[in-house]
Amino acid sequence: MTLRLLIIEGNVRADRDAYSAGFGRTASEAYAATLAELAPDVVTDICLAADADEALPFGVTLADYDGVFITGSSLNVYDGGPAIERQIALARAVFASGTPMFGSCWGLQVASAAAGGVVARNPRGREIGVARAIRPTPTGVGHPLLAGRTAPFEALCSHIDYVATVPDGSKVLAGNAMSEVQAIEIVFEGGLFWGVQYHPEFSLAEIAAIVVRRAAALAREGVFPTEQDALNFAAGLARLEREPAPRGLAERLGLGPEVLDPGRRRLELVNFLEHQVRPRRARRA
Repeated sequence: MTLRLLIIEGNVRADRDAYSAGFGRTASEAYAATLAELAPDVVTDICLAADADEALPFGVTLADYDGVFITGSSLNVYDGGPAIERQIALARAVFASGTPMFGSCWGLQVASAAAGGVVARNPRGREIGVARAIRPTPTGVGHPLLAGRTAPFEALCSHIDYVATVPDGSKVLAGNAMSEVQAIEIVFEGGLFWGVQYHPEFSLAEIAAIVVRRAAALAREGVFPTEQDALNFAAGLARLEREPAPRGLAERLGLGPEVLDPGRRRLELVNFLEHQVRPRRARRA
């Protein structure tokens, strides 16, 4: 039974081009590839929601999809402007359509803003590379989004913003020292959203490309002691993508199996597909 999915790209054209130059794919193209690995029966459409002239395929509505996914982005919700307002409006429309929605990082922030939450710059600074010591909340323990996660766990990440105020009626499912909202469930206007502040869709190579692109800025921010340290970290990630077990490298980078094993890294995506997307497809069939 074919699953029809919509992937909403969070970046504007210039940022899509930079992402593709560094990694070989845009964020939405990489997301689509990950979902195809997890569910070979998927058909995906990509919506460049930040662009003024972007629309769904002819004759297709949001309700025709079995699931909607929102990628990460270099944008900041609080900056406002048409590219951001279009995405928030689209997220509200997805809620109203009843199609289940999942978001990573920016996707969580956009859905939260669409449902009445507040997104702000994180006073604790940037969290990039690996989000450490993420713990389910009492509400998150046993929630199907986090099924299979150990406590605490780690995940690939890249963000400087966070959800400062959650929408009314939301369930915060996990958090860590950098952000109290690392996973959330939002019910709004008849629709359901599951999202995470980290990136279960990322490969090691993808986060490595992001670190390389931002290496100088990361050194200025103090995330890494020097630009070269950032580049060395990225090179280690890229090598681990190519060679699963170079002796001692994962330990030197502080990476555990929750990050290294693609099956464990992508658990939230698998859980969303199994608990929300496939049941919707069955009902629609």
